[in-house]
Amino acid sequence: MKQKIVLATGNQGKVKEMADVLADFGFEVVAQTELGIDSPEETGLTFVENALLKARYASKMSGLPAIADDSGLVVTALGGAPGLYSARYAGVDGENADVANRAKLLQALAPMAQDKRQAKFVSCIVMLQSERDPSPIIAEGECFGEIAFAEKGENGFGYDSLFFSPEVNCTFAELAPAEKKKMSHRARALNVLKQKLHK
Repeated sequence: MKQKIVLATGNQGKVKEMADVLADFGFEVVAQTELGIDSPEETGLTFVENALLKARYASKMSGLPAIADDSGLVVTALGGAPGLYSARYAGVDGENADVANRAKLLQALAPMAQDKRQAKFVSCIVMLQSERDPSPIIAEGECFGEIAFAEKGENGFGYDSLFFSPEVNCTFAELAPAEKKKMSHRARALNVLKQKLHK
């Protein structure tokens, strides 16, 4: 019988990307939005702290084990921005947030030459058995690349159309979903989680 676990996110892109993988691990995944749970205020100063905050809140409100991902884009030339504020970089909520965030990033990097546009995607996944679990499982994954000068590709979400990966010689938005699922920062963090769960 599969273990039921709450996924602490309202981001449908993350739900889609993570639920398939977690189902393979033997979990029955329910998104917190399906249970009417909102997201808590993210007051942490690191991806780990924010993931813990989200997982503890979802577990508290649902009474279920919880898994949370906090992830973002870290651009070296911008001092690590958008970083923890990747989802709300342009201060816009809702459907237009991704478009506004990408526009702001392109504007911020407009004067930068290609060799100054290094970036990485970071994902930190936390799993808790209960709200007060003192020993959370923490798994992290990173992908290195650079910010393109213009958007390319129709797949993915967030900053995918601007994140050029030398590893695959295209943006993440140009990858088929199955390909991205194998090598994204979140895929790498999920792989670490899988290894830790099977120890």
